[in-house]
Amino acid sequence: MSRIDYSVWDHIEVSDDEDDTHPNIDTPSLFRWRHQARVERMEEFQKKGEEINKSLTDCRRKLAETQKKLQELSIASSDDTKVELNKVQAEEKKLKKEERDWSKKMEEHRREEKKMPWNVDTLSRDGFSKSIVNVKPETGEETEEEKEQKHKTFVEKYEKQIKHFGMLRRWDDSQKYLSDNPHLVCEETANYLVIMCIDLEVEEKHALMEQVAHQTIVMQFILELAKSLKVDPRGCFRQFFTKIKTADQQYQDAFNDELESFKERVRGRAKIRIEKAMKELEEEERQKRLGPGGLDPVEVYESLPAEMQKCFDEKDIQMLQDVISKMDPTEAKHHMKRCIDSGLWVPNAKVDVEGKDEEPTYEEVKREQEEAKKE
Repeated sequence: MSRIDYSVWDHIEVSDDEDDTHPNIDTPSLFRWRHQARVERMEEFQKKGEEINKSLTDCRRKLAETQKKLQELSIASSDDTKVELNKVQAEEKKLKKEERDWSKKMEEHRREEKKMPWNVDTLSRDGFSKSIVNVKPETGEETEEEKEQKHKTFVEKYEKQIKHFGMLRRWDDSQKYLSDNPHLVCEETANYLVIMCIDLEVEEKHALMEQVAHQTIVMQFILELAKSLKVDPRGCFRQFFTKIKTADQQYQDAFNDELESFKERVRGRAKIRIEKAMKELEEEERQKRLGPGGLDPVEVYESLPAEMQKCFDEKDIQMLQDVISKMDPTEAKHHMKRCIDSGLWVPNAKVDVEGKDEEPTYEEVKREQEEAKKE
């Protein structure tokens, strides 16, 4: 079998919502909103077609009645019937024009329907194969806690197999692997593959991300197909591979469009995760820098006047005394207090526990300055 050219898969509508229902897991709601929007568009389009067809049918019925009446009046020859005949002929002409207009609208609607992108709801209409599947019984809605625990248990048991499936490339290999491991055909596998894609993108393993993204969409197509047929996905995955391997160009274009859309969403999610991690790291480093008064020394330093910054840069006490002597006492005290609260200065100490000289506080700098002036 020749290898499928994935670059030409580009035009299908399949839900791939990534609403945050769990901090790490993209749950089955992954595809819900786009699927719902598509269903609503399809229903609206179908309703429009029904209205056009109804109007066309009514117009043709009226035209048939008018033509029958026209035929009856044509047989009569009185003056009264001639006046009525003219009216009916005018009505017939009007109805014929309306019929042409409605017929044109119906034809446009049908052409538009043929141009509409395929999706799993329409692709699942099978006319050339037969599959015997078990109908999935209705079950009660699981809670978020139950879903999370189910996912965790499943991944712990089958993580190695899921990763192996994510790295497969050929349709036949994927089908055979799922045939040998049908338990992998489930939402838990799709969820894990989504997380795996985001992790790979965060790690800048872009080629691997794109490979796993392809298998993610494969699994999601199978799940969507099962949902539309109301069957267990383990009973219809072969049907999906039969379709995909015999699909025409339109189907291939459709699949790749959904794949590209999903990869863009993965890149966006990875970018958000990286930005969040960077912010957390910066905040952690900032917390470590905080002084005894809870201020960040970097922020305090950047808020100081340029003259005081220079004193810290050069560690020149005499220069600091000169700068303070030229400042308003209230402003100088404000800046020195912030320096103490941020740990830039150690307050009220000449010698630390190791016997090393400490830098003076504002009050000490001011006192030394005043004593120097008296001398």
